[in-house]
Amino acid sequence: MSIKISASEVNKLRQQTGAGMMDCKKALVEANGDFDAAVDYLRKKGAKVAASRQDRESNEGVIIAKATADGKNGVMIEVNCETDFVAKNADFIAFAESLADAALEQEVKDIDSAKNMEVNGSKVSDLLLDQTGKIGEKIDISNIEYVSSERVVPYIHGNYRIGVLVCLSQDGENVEDAGKDVAMQIAAMNPLAIDKSGIDQAIIDRELEIAKEQIRAEGKPENLLEKIAQGKLNRFFKDNTLLQQDFVKDSSKNVSQFLDSVSKGLTVTDFKRLQLEA
Repeated sequence: MSIKISASEVNKLRQQTGAGMMDCKKALVEANGDFDAAVDYLRKKGAKVAASRQDRESNEGVIIAKATADGKNGVMIEVNCETDFVAKNADFIAFAESLADAALEQEVKDIDSAKNMEVNGSKVSDLLLDQTGKIGEKIDISNIEYVSSERVVPYIHGNYRIGVLVCLSQDGENVEDAGKDVAMQIAAMNPLAIDKSGIDQAIIDRELEIAKEQIRAEGKPENLLEKIAQGKLNRFFKDNTLLQQDFVKDSSKNVSQFLDSVSKGLTVTDFKRLQLEA
């Protein structure tokens, strides 16, 4: 004899788990009306879906960047799914926001710690399984960054597809607005480092070698090789290091000069940039 499941019971289970109405009804039937057993059934179903989708690519998703109220700490997290349709879903974005909030509050700095933290009494690794079962796509965390500074400015660009955290050396009037401008510069120009001291020597050596080959191909004299190559390398630094880049809002000055004009000595001490499918 089949057990009768009321619509209110189905709705209650749906409210708690986020699963679809038909899945909730089936879970209650399978659990003979036992609410807790039905919750377990749905969670196991999520685990089965997750296991079946482990080989799937989850390159879509959202990047959430946030800072604490005092602006001293910031976090950025990339939460992935399989399709753009899910990435644009308000519930999925809210889920990613809740993970970012928890990571910021708990000062989480790596993926393993993020998956072990608790959100509303549940472990994030379990919540990821629940979301996978509910949505039917592989849901995972692929990146997390945590920073601290005198002032941290978060920025999200392009419908959650690029996120930036900028660490500034000072706090105070106009600093946050300047940080937003620099964050937009980082999102658009994707610098490799703050200045040339942050560029790996292997990259510098490669750029020099490429420059020399180009100069030889142009038929320039060998005795001018080093001088011309150094000029090309300086151009590389200007294009690829944040403080030396032309400021996108006013190309008459570079980013370093712009920051100094906002507040004497203001500079970037660190930055993080995440981009979907990067």
